[in-house]
Amino acid sequence: MTISVGDRLPDAMLVKMGEEGPEQVSVSTLTEGRTVVIFAVPGAYTGVCTTAHVPSFIRTKDTFKERGVEEIICISVNDPFVMANWGETTGAAEAGIAMLGDAEGTFTKAIGMEFSAPPAGLIGRSKRYAMLVMDGEVKVLKQEDSPGECGISAGEGLLDDM
Repeated sequence: MTISVGDRLPDAMLVKMGEEGPEQVSVSTLTEGRTVVIFAVPGAYTGVCTTAHVPSFIRTKDTFKERGVEEIICISVNDPFVMANWGETTGAAEAGIAMLGDAEGTFTKAIGMEFSAPPAGLIGRSKRYAMLVMDGEVKVLKQEDSPGECGISAGEGLLDDM
């Protein structure tokens, strides 16, 4: 079942690069008592993810902050090494966007957002979406119909519903 507005996020472990290497971080730690934006992409370094989705959140980060969002988190079914490097090359890391890997797709599967596109080499990846989460509860959810689209789940699209 796909997660919906009003649902609580399931707890799962994500991974990020820390000062001494990969570090586990739980979804509950990221969201409990906090207002965050989570957006997910089908793959780091892929076209629309790199040229549209991440840049949209870099452009809108100040407006999200003004509206009470404490952190913007990008999730992809990738390892933390790829996510850290991608964050550096896109400017997301410098902008303060957390780049987290869902290496096994555990969180992605738990919220019903897994998809595969074998012809493109994308197996067990995430659908493209963005959500506003307050204290672990999904308040706004914007999911694209196609992984190649980035309109309603872009930073500006999510802001439209806040």
